[in-house]
Amino acid sequence: MKDLRYGQPIFLNADHTHSIAKAEEAAKAGFDEIIFDGSGLHFEENIAQTRRAVEAIKSINPAILVEGEIGWIGASSEILEKAPEGVGVLTTPEEAKQFIDASKIDVLAPAVGNMHGLLQSMVHGETEKRLDIQRIAQIKAAAGIFMTLHGGSGTRDEDFQQAIKAGMTIVHVNTELRLAWRRGVEKVLQAHPGEVAPYKLLPDVVGAVGEVVKKRLCLFNFR
Repeated sequence: MKDLRYGQPIFLNADHTHSIAKAEEAAKAGFDEIIFDGSGLHFEENIAQTRRAVEAIKSINPAILVEGEIGWIGASSEILEKAPEGVGVLTTPEEAKQFIDASKIDVLAPAVGNMHGLLQSMVHGETEKRLDIQRIAQIKAAAGIFMTLHGGSGTRDEDFQQAIKAGMTIVHVNTELRLAWRRGVEKVLQAHPGEVAPYKLLPDVVGAVGEVVKKRLCLFNFR
């Protein structure tokens, strides 16, 4: 698929579909990857539902990559007072292997110290998320497929790079982008309190988000 404005290839990812119907809808719409997120289910039910999703998606287009998620890392890209209950229990290599073999997914999203959203202390730069790099390497060895780090916002830079070396293929930092957007809006409205034209206000906001994207791309593409 091509970006119509710049002529560059883009990759469309349907992030966190929670039903087979939604996964099928994304497949028919032309997405390149679809995440079927059954992480809120019991492990065996997650396997069963994810396998059904894989079969449904591949029947529409075998070339679509299907991602499954195991382990609980929360479910909201927001600023949180405390970590959701259950966050911090890591995926084991054995669970990863069982899940992959049974569901037939192409990409695995495990719990390795990551968490959706940011804590207040992370927003203020007082703390950072820390990843279990050894566990990532162990899961990669057992899995043998692409892996995604969900909930990467607020992670220590060194951990990001070590996680990529250990086997992470895709990294998500959605909350960081949302925070950059919010701060950009606040800053531009403070600087121009009487302005009401969106086309005059939004470029600086988009630029603020772009700076975070640029910074992260430079960090991730260190090799």
